[in-house]
Amino acid sequence: MLGDGTKLATTTHKTAPAARLLDLTRLVSRVGRPMTGIDRVEWAYLNHLTDESTPVFALIRTTYGYILLERGGMLALRARISGAEPWGSIDTLSRLVRTKPDSVRRAESDVRRLALDRCRPRRLPDMLHRHLPGGTAYLNIGHTNLTDRVLSAVRHSINGRVAVFVHDTIPLDFPQFQREGSVDRFRAFLRQAGAWADLIIYNSACSAERAEHWLSMWGNPPQGIVAHLGVEVPELADVPEGIVPTQPYFVTVGTIEPRKKHALLLDIWDGFSDGAPHLMICGSRGWNNQDVFSRLDKAADNHRISEVAPLTDGQVATVLSGSLGLLFPSLAEGYGLPPIEAAALGVPVLCNDLPVYRETLGDIPVYAEASDRYLWETKIRNLAEIPKPKKTNMANAFDPPDWKTHFNTVLRLT
Repeated sequence: MLGDGTKLATTTHKTAPAARLLDLTRLVSRVGRPMTGIDRVEWAYLNHLTDESTPVFALIRTTYGYILLERGGMLALRARISGAEPWGSIDTLSRLVRTKPDSVRRAESDVRRLALDRCRPRRLPDMLHRHLPGGTAYLNIGHTNLTDRVLSAVRHSINGRVAVFVHDTIPLDFPQFQREGSVDRFRAFLRQAGAWADLIIYNSACSAERAEHWLSMWGNPPQGIVAHLGVEVPELADVPEGIVPTQPYFVTVGTIEPRKKHALLLDIWDGFSDGAPHLMICGSRGWNNQDVFSRLDKAADNHRISEVAPLTDGQVATVLSGSLGLLFPSLAEGYGLPPIEAAALGVPVLCNDLPVYRETLGDIPVYAEASDRYLWETKIRNLAEIPKPKKTNMANAFDPPDWKTHFNTVLRLT
């Protein structure tokens, strides 16, 4: 239940802003790495806003200052991120940056070549004033670059409105699972959002409730709106030979970090006898999880558990489609795309009983508290025995949310 201080907006239509300014700092800074859930949302905004008729620009913070792109530059960047066009060469400025990977140095070089304008940090207000109409709406989707410098320039040089996407508050809700320094960084981000935002976008009512809890400690929360994320089922892609097990298998997807509760699955598989289904772990190793990493190193010899990373979205979809089901005992999620994407593929889902999944998936998954190992083992055995046609019928009732509905909700207000 949302607190009384939350001002959730209605979706009454308002006139579109004179222009929209989308912050793409996160996407450019992460070129060359697999997309995270937040990356995918920023990517969806880039795709949608460049297809809209409202004038659109992009702001990118790079090593040497700020880049401003207009629609043509954003479309060119979009083509490069998607792989439709190749990245260019590393320019002179990026050659001086030894601390960043070549993929990011090429990306920063290209956005400079594509720029409508660029400036040193202190000249940002002047650059925005030169090119953007008054009343431009600034959208920060990626939890990145939400600084006093940027927000002040938007507010005071172009009389802009600020919309910030808050994906979850897990760093504050579960600090014990976080990397060093991430809790303080996230707290600073959320306080910035509370102080500057005219609108906060949430992916679920659960995220809104938790964010409102924290924001209310520092003042009245800004107006908020809930819009579920769209789910696009990727085309199935070929998986390298030898990765997919020959025997029946379950899959778990996500970074191997304590919150995802891989230890529960390893405990269960330790108790299985020969002939049990295989467990396929799709995800990179994360942080604060040395015991699980050691167990995975040892498990590699028994051929009942495999660890695979990185895979493309299409390859993960292929792996999921051939599996007995997705296992997802995560202790906390703001939205949690893997179970939703698995359900959209018609794959059975066994997950922790989190409120966000009751909100987004209803009765589609099989729920089991992550603290109950015996219940999880029982549910896994039951899923392994369900015939494939019945599995498909179980999942066919799911109608996944789409991006059109998301943007119809959000863009009425920003």
